[in-house]
Amino acid sequence: MRFIAIGELMLRLSPPNYEKIVTTHDFIVNYGGAEANVAVSLANLGVDSTFFTVLPNSDLGKSTINYLKSNDVHTKHIIKADGRMGLYYLEEGIAVRASQVIYDRESSAFAEYDYSDVDFEDILKDYDWLHLSGITPALSYNCRKLIDKAVKAAKKLGLTVSFDPNFRSTLWSWEEAREFCTACLPYVDVLMGIEPYHLWKDENNYSAGDVKDDIPFQPDLEQQEVVFNAFVKRYPNLKCIARHVRYSPSCSENSLKAYLWYEGKTYESRKLTFNILDRVGGGDAFVSGVIYALMQKFTPEDTVNFGVASSAIKHTLHGDG
Repeated sequence: MRFIAIGELMLRLSPPNYEKIVTTHDFIVNYGGAEANVAVSLANLGVDSTFFTVLPNSDLGKSTINYLKSNDVHTKHIIKADGRMGLYYLEEGIAVRASQVIYDRESSAFAEYDYSDVDFEDILKDYDWLHLSGITPALSYNCRKLIDKAVKAAKKLGLTVSFDPNFRSTLWSWEEAREFCTACLPYVDVLMGIEPYHLWKDENNYSAGDVKDDIPFQPDLEQQEVVFNAFVKRYPNLKCIARHVRYSPSCSENSLKAYLWYEGKTYESRKLTFNILDRVGGGDAFVSGVIYALMQKFTPEDTVNFGVASSAIKHTLHGDG
């Protein structure tokens, strides 16, 4: 199984030892981005994994490529162009103090690149699985066109397409995200990370006759099954849906469980509780765990539990991926 992901890979700068951004004199450098995190995780699990992005033609771009190569991710489709590197600053939370993320990625090389001449059918013809997220189309008009071209090319070629909406209110509005992500759903086979405030209500308050506004953000199995069934009723192309649910008694200790819809049935994982070293990338680790389990044809019960376990382990590791 040959896997490819498309998205922006950023430079991450974070103060050491849980310091605050306003008081630190040092920053630790890591690399990260939702789709790249999935590619890195799958490569470390032994999957033939490739990442497509645009990077600045500079030493920063070269360093980023070296990071991917050091994790056995293929980089042959990466485009080098003029422009800047996307950045984000992470202030890691601890105890009662929440984490803070500051994006500095506007007008990056990836966001500004003109993808009109990129032949995605030629790029994707050698792969079996394409992964995308809703972060990319939030970055620019060019990135919306990129995702539109890629997902249609993948569907034409018969690839399995996974999509994580990954809503970021700092990048675009809920209305913009809902409109674009909903348009992508007919091309998606595996849908990840749906939330009650996102995607499953449209301008007509579409609910498949079942979904109600009062379903909580942390639903039980029966409530989650209602949401899953509403998605499948409207989008019968979906083969699998998965989401994890987070419980946060503090910023240093969380619990996770997950739900998976597969072949007409909803499954619930065990609930895992753990201490947090680095939370960023935990959702991407869940996505990569589910994808890996589906590739390996795990049972649905093992698939949802492997996804949660992958996310829990990621919380004990520094860095995004």
